[in-house]
Amino acid sequence: MAVEVRDFGPPMRTTGGQVGLLALLFAVAACVAAGSVRASHGVRYGIQDDAWLEFGPGTLNQRLATFKRLGVPLVRFTLHWNEIGRRRPTRPTSPWDRAYDWHRPDRVLLGLRRFGLTPVLTLVGTPGWANGGRAPRFAPPRPRDFRRFAIAAARRYPWVRDWLIWNEPNKRLWLRPTRAAIYVQHLLNPAYEGIHAVLPHAQVGGGVTAPRGGLGGVAPVVWLRGMAAAHAKFDAYAHHPYPLRPGETPSSGGCKNCPSITMATVPKLLILVRRYFGPKPVWLTEYGYQTKPPDDFLGVPPKKQATLLSLAAMRAWRLARVTMLIQYLYRDEPELSRFQSGLVFVDDRPKPSLEGFKLPFAEMGREGFQTRVWGQIRGGRPGRKPYRLEVLHRNVWQAVGRDRLTNDAGVFIRTIRLKRGALLRIWSPRRQRFSLQLRIR
Repeated sequence: MAVEVRDFGPPMRTTGGQVGLLALLFAVAACVAAGSVRASHGVRYGIQDDAWLEFGPGTLNQRLATFKRLGVPLVRFTLHWNEIGRRRPTRPTSPWDRAYDWHRPDRVLLGLRRFGLTPVLTLVGTPGWANGGRAPRFAPPRPRDFRRFAIAAARRYPWVRDWLIWNEPNKRLWLRPTRAAIYVQHLLNPAYEGIHAVLPHAQVGGGVTAPRGGLGGVAPVVWLRGMAAAHAKFDAYAHHPYPLRPGETPSSGGCKNCPSITMATVPKLLILVRRYFGPKPVWLTEYGYQTKPPDDFLGVPPKKQATLLSLAAMRAWRLARVTMLIQYLYRDEPELSRFQSGLVFVDDRPKPSLEGFKLPFAEMGREGFQTRVWGQIRGGRPGRKPYRLEVLHRNVWQAVGRDRLTNDAGVFIRTIRLKRGALLRIWSPRRQRFSLQLRIR
């Protein structure tokens, strides 16, 4: 039986200028080891899958209802400047200029608002008229063009509070020239100023960096330093802390002394953001684990994906100044060269992570026979939520103590006395749903 104790709500070369970077990385690693990052519990959770949301099965209302049932408030969505503004507007800051076509984003964003879901809007993609006819990844030579589009978008969607400027600009796939100064001076700062001119209380996320630069790109540690040198303006630093290998977990397996930043090494990001920009919040605006099947190279077994996503939710909750975590995707993409990190397979069959995402449940730690567990009841009205913790004893599920209430964010922590190998689960009476089973290690 369970006895409750208490409850409460790639290596670098060392030549040239890289010596300084290595010294910085070692200093940051020392700070992490010394425990300089403290927990902060104001994190919001969400999901992104633009393609499924716009073109998935059924009606848009049915897909929005599916997102609503996930129980997370945020939905990240992309505004493609190159699609909305295909020709030069005569009134560039007016969203009602005929050169703008808002039809597609209007449909989705008004739907999100109707269902009580909160958008996180990403501005990306340069139209040909603004960059000399080149591909959308090429930055506009005139920063005022992007600033004007940001103003028009803010006027079109004045109820949107959270904004992101570009996507993974530290990768050549998304931004050319791939330089932090270009990103700051031609995209981030103009958009920041434009959005705040319309919406003073908006929160504008900058960076939006990939976990590593890749071929021809810039590692996020170097990118941060470049943004600081260019005097970047933003309200929150956004990052995509994907694991770089299947064996990496949300809290282990990352490289502390490398210029990459994954979920396992997010404390490094928190320290660098504070060092360069002060105690600004950090948004983790894309995250996920590929599954095997279908990805035999980068994927993890579907059950392990569910476990890792719960651990990531707990990790974000525990990290100081992390205030957002967004799952990418809802459904696997059909091309194996792309993302298979969905909560459902490409044929819409659910993965274990679909249920795990609705009621994340994870083991925090263990000392002797005492185990501390973390969980969250997602969805429903804001405020404290009832839940029951159950343990499997002689093939019968039994309650661990009395039913409890979560905190206002739906989160609970319990410390109980259990043997290794014991199975636990959560029951949510309001949602009429069990969590996935958690085996104590």
